Amino acid sequence: MSLATAAGREEALESKYGLPRQVVFCRRCVMSNQRPCSSIEFLHTNTHKHRHLHIDEAGVCDACRMAGQKEQIDWNQREQELRQLLDQHRRSDGEYDCLVPGSGGKDSCYAAHILKYRYGMHPLTVTWPPGLYTDIGLKNFHSWITVGAFDNVTFRPNGRVHALLTRLSIENLLNPFQTFVLGQKNLAPKVTMRYGIKLIFYGENEAEYGNPIADNTSSLRDRAYYAFNDLSRVHLGGVSVPELRERYGLTLNDLLPYLPADPLELERSGIEVRYLGYYLKWTPQEAYYYAVEHCGFEANPFRTEGTYSKYNSLDDKADGLHYYTAYIKFGLGRASSDASQEIRNKHLTREEGVALVRRFDGEFPERYFREVMESIGMAPEQFLELCDEFRSPHLWRKEGNTWQLRHQVS
Repeated sequence: MSLATAAGREEALESKYGLPRQVVFCRRCVMSNQRPCSSIEFLHTNTHKHRHLHIDEAGVCDACRMAGQKEQIDWNQREQELRQLLDQHRRSDGEYDCLVPGSGGKDSCYAAHILKYRYGMHPLTVTWPPGLYTDIGLKNFHSWITVGAFDNVTFRPNGRVHALLTRLSIENLLNPFQTFVLGQKNLAPKVTMRYGIKLIFYGENEAEYGNPIADNTSSLRDRAYYAFNDLSRVHLGGVSVPELRERYGLTLNDLLPYLPADPLELERSGIEVRYLGYYLKWTPQEAYYYAVEHCGFEANPFRTEGTYSKYNSLDDKADGLHYYTAYIKFGLGRASSDASQEIRNKHLTREEGVALVRRFDGEFPERYFREVMESIGMAPEQFLELCDEFRSPHLWRKEGNTWQLRHQVS
């Protein structure tokens, strides 16, 4: 078969999720144009289509371009802008003046601690906890609150409802975190309004990992990101709110924790949602060392499945499934994400990153798999069957009984 004929056949293969048919890898990191860009629109709706990572004509992705731009920023000037912002919000009456969402991972430890102890703010921390904490995740959460010394509001949703929505998210979207992320994102503004706080701080902008560079031209996130006008169009676990009520017997109260805030109430609140990483140069490894020193943060005692690291996304027993399903749908696993970030921060060469991806990407998350399946009432065999159903033909081919990626980073 000629190369032209082979290329033509691959061009004719179905591409799911709105992904580009042609797979292109960035020349600087190990990420491909199959990486989806996060958007609350896609979380709220039933669509499988995603915006994807842009790679320019020179073969460089937006995330790597963003990393290069960070080197040109006057960080002293940005810090002065941060101090001016904080002076506008700082309170002296004992009330909270900013809110930091987080789980006690390295990034939320760094953000909350530096706001309180370097800049004299009075942060309230808020947590939407994992359905199943890992031992080290729960220990780090407690250390964040006790060693770091922060007040915390934790909201744990109805366990039966959360298990159902997680199972539906896997069945309909092969995304075990869809409803978790919605609840997590929507919780912060709701808590902020209840406490009369006007300022929410997240760590890094998603542009650091591949969202459009234009998203990082300001520290401010549009409040509309946290509101949705028509609840009949909101989908949880790939199922519309009306259908969840009619078919599954859920009440509006059952679903309320996952639903966005009222748009008018949110607009009247005057809340500002900001990225701390816009003002302070954010390096994940340095955030890790800071969290260890100031908040008692600990890495896993063992390598995280699917990658080579021990300190990223380690609090939830379903984390491994989240990265594995991304590997199934987009051909990019946990090692691809970790290595790309470390290449951009000059902690790995691209050659080292390629080797790590080839070795660890797509490793099955065996450690907690059956426990997670039992918690959501799904048979392990069903999950594996769904993985095969959600593979996109333009990414995967089957050789005998084994699935192989058609394109790998090299």
